[in-house]
Amino acid sequence: MFAASTVPPVDAADAERVVNIAMEDQFKNRHETLRYRGDVVVLVYAERKGAEAALELGRRLHVRFHPTAAQAPATEWSRQPVVAPAGWPAARAAPDVHVIPVACLPEVPKALETVARSRFRKDSPFVSVWLDFEDTMRQRFGIVPNEPNVMLLDTRGCPQGVVSGHLDEVRFGEVVSAIDQLRLTSLQDRTAAMPAAATVVR
Repeated sequence: MFAASTVPPVDAADAERVVNIAMEDQFKNRHETLRYRGDVVVLVYAERKGAEAALELGRRLHVRFHPTAAQAPATEWSRQPVVAPAGWPAARAAPDVHVIPVACLPEVPKALETVARSRFRKDSPFVSVWLDFEDTMRQRFGIVPNEPNVMLLDTRGCPQGVVSGHLDEVRFGEVVSAIDQLRLTSLQDRTAAMPAAATVVR
């Protein structure tokens, strides 16, 4: 969890919009998006026929914000440092960008979930893939079948919309810009929330 001083405050209006998406991955580890409050969360999700394209898009986004991942070994790929957006103060740590692959598998019967987990452990032995057996993403945010879908959560944990379908270089750049704008907005929010310095009377 983040220290309280690093998490932007949530006002009443935003509190009504904050979501917590919770799922297990292929290793049966439980994850929740609220754990990442203070950072931007990018959920890249798809049904089975769009899974390959979604995974490739997720890799591109992760490397865009964590460029050293391109040369890192597979065991360290997810742990690379994030680069700050343009205009971010050098003295302050920038919000991270957590790109999370989500496999939408509502058609998998309960009895076969173990088999699905095993397959994902084989295909992705180091990178966590959240497994959506409950159809959560489609029901809450919608989904374009057979295509990658990208949901952005800002640093407060509020959804900022879904982008679906193939992302060419222009659309990819637009998504990157939107993510960086969410990061920069968090700096404005934190600065506005800081108490004014006390005036010293001599």
